[in-house]
Amino acid sequence: MESNNHSILHKDGISYVLPFILVTSCFALWGFANDITNPMVKAFSKIFRMSVTDGALVQVAFYGGYFAMAFPAAMFIRKYSYKAGVLMGLGLYAIGALLFFPAKLTGTYYPFLIAYFILTCGLSFLETSCNPYILSMGSEETSTRRLNLAQCFNPMGSLCGMYVAMNFIQARLNPMSTEERAQLSDADFAAMRDSDLSVLIGPYLMIGLVIAIMFCVIWFARMPHNADQNHSIDLGPTLRRIFGIKYYREGVVAQFFYVGAQIMCWTFIIQYGTRVLMNEGMTEQAAEVLSQRYNIIAMAIFVSSRFVCTYFLKFVNAGALLALLAVVAIALCAGVILIDGRWGLYCLVGVSACMSLMFPTIYGIALQGLGDDAKFGAAGLIMAILGGSVLPPLQASIIDQQTIGSMPAVNVSFLLPLFCFIVITVYGWRTFNRTRTAA
Repeated sequence: MESNNHSILHKDGISYVLPFILVTSCFALWGFANDITNPMVKAFSKIFRMSVTDGALVQVAFYGGYFAMAFPAAMFIRKYSYKAGVLMGLGLYAIGALLFFPAKLTGTYYPFLIAYFILTCGLSFLETSCNPYILSMGSEETSTRRLNLAQCFNPMGSLCGMYVAMNFIQARLNPMSTEERAQLSDADFAAMRDSDLSVLIGPYLMIGLVIAIMFCVIWFARMPHNADQNHSIDLGPTLRRIFGIKYYREGVVAQFFYVGAQIMCWTFIIQYGTRVLMNEGMTEQAAEVLSQRYNIIAMAIFVSSRFVCTYFLKFVNAGALLALLAVVAIALCAGVILIDGRWGLYCLVGVSACMSLMFPTIYGIALQGLGDDAKFGAAGLIMAILGGSVLPPLQASIIDQQTIGSMPAVNVSFLLPLFCFIVITVYGWRTFNRTRTAA
């Protein structure tokens, strides 16, 4: 085991163990931010007596920050260094989280969206910096293993975020239902809103302080500069080169739809599960908390499935496995739509097993052969996270219809993730055919 670790985190007599640990911790930190946020769509909708569509603006602000900052982050990193990119990301992350306090003092919704946007501008810097930075911390032969090891900590942070959302936010909000809140006087509503917001902002303020400490640690730590030699920024020619590659363009499109599907399945499991469980006789708050537990189970399955699918990649073409997983996800989404009850909820949990390998597989396929252009190529794939900003509000607008024909609107809304998985199936199949022909 020692020799294996040595080969991964050492090169030319230089140890990268400490820098690897520090940068890998950032993977967990942005996973925490991603998955404490998904249940907030439902929480903000209740706290401010809004529609699901208005609540979904949380995701618009959150993933809009990823989109807006991806290429500026790549240009910043190219001009300065990976360490500077990580520090900029942590700084914006901390500022956005700490802005939840003044947002709470306003008693209004939109300042929270500004805080989310700033926070995720920081996450965009982190994702654009940390993935290629990890690749540079050792030999090229072990770079993929090194990145897979670092990425394992991302869903661990996600699980932590889900746990905190369930136990320190959802379970502590006032148990009054949405319908009961609608009957409150303005004064009573304002008092309950302020009390609930005080609960909601607590974990964000704590993570803001943790991030600020992390910023200081990395600021003073000695970090490698071996991948920071090229500081030229030829943005126009570089973009023309990478977007001239067909499989890269298709990868950006596939990533857009994948991220949209992931966020829809992990956000609206709360609405789907709450309806199913309330039909079984639960109160709204109890149904929301149990739905979040199902979401945590889905994430645990996601983590386990990533290890299993990574193992199968030794034997199966990446494009073929991607297409197969997407086909199974389509079948499960059909179950979510057509099965009205607990088994439909189980199908929704099962979708996470199919999604586990999709993001890194699409990412890796799209960046193959890009060489020095990979920094900007990675930024394009991070921009594709915009799918998490565009598609959830569309699904929320369907859910707000309550019923469509004789079917619950929340069930029908999962036609959107189903369509996303069709796009991914096509990309996986085209990749399989391309690589088989090349071989």
